[in-house]
Amino acid sequence: MLNNVKIVLIGTSHSGNIGSAARAMKVMGLSRLVLVAPECEIDGKAVAMAAGASDIMNRAQVVNTLEEAIADCTLVVGSSARPRHLEWPQLETREFGQKMVAEGQHSKVAIVFGRERTGLTNDELQTCHFHVNIPANAEYSSLNLAMAVQTLSYEVRMAWLESQTQAISEAEQDYPLAEDLERFYIHLERALTSSNFIIKAHPGAVMNKLRRLFNRARPEQQELNILRGMLTAFEREMAQSKAVETTENTDKK
Repeated sequence: MLNNVKIVLIGTSHSGNIGSAARAMKVMGLSRLVLVAPECEIDGKAVAMAAGASDIMNRAQVVNTLEEAIADCTLVVGSSARPRHLEWPQLETREFGQKMVAEGQHSKVAIVFGRERTGLTNDELQTCHFHVNIPANAEYSSLNLAMAVQTLSYEVRMAWLESQTQAISEAEQDYPLAEDLERFYIHLERALTSSNFIIKAHPGAVMNKLRRLFNRARPEQQELNILRGMLTAFEREMAQSKAVETTENTDKK
């Protein structure tokens, strides 16, 4: 999924910022860098600032327009450091990361960053589906380009890690088949009926509520086996108690 995320830098004027942005990307597992009409070359300073992430820069795609950079993307989010008069859908940083990961599972997505001094133009922002603003300290909100790339790349990575953990957790859970669950409900009703907990003629109300309870809890296969084992033990004890009671009544006669 991370390979589907593009970091798009428009009109970058300082080569060191390209290197720093590449380093920020690599730290977070991103690798697709696109430079739109850069005003500098990738030089020794860029390599120095990349600090081992020169491979990201060497593979960078260089294009003339933003339209070229995002042509194959289904989701484009522009990073804007200041509010604009133009109303546009705005994402919180956490929501931004989640949306990028959700969309990036099956298609390419892009995060667009503007020039160091002036940021993105209104026309460039209108090309984006959403805007995202980093909620920095209002009294001192000065973030350089690489910091902004680092922060938003971090949000993408955190959302991705969360999705991976959730996927692993769901994969590890072994849920029972519907027919297994239905057999449990039949077993449960039989045990509760034999204990006179529910009236045989009117089991519906209680059983419906119990079904709702267990459906909401969604027991895993192993947990369902434990519940079935408990019911079996309960029925066995009930049967033994009735047998003893019957024997004692017979002896009295």
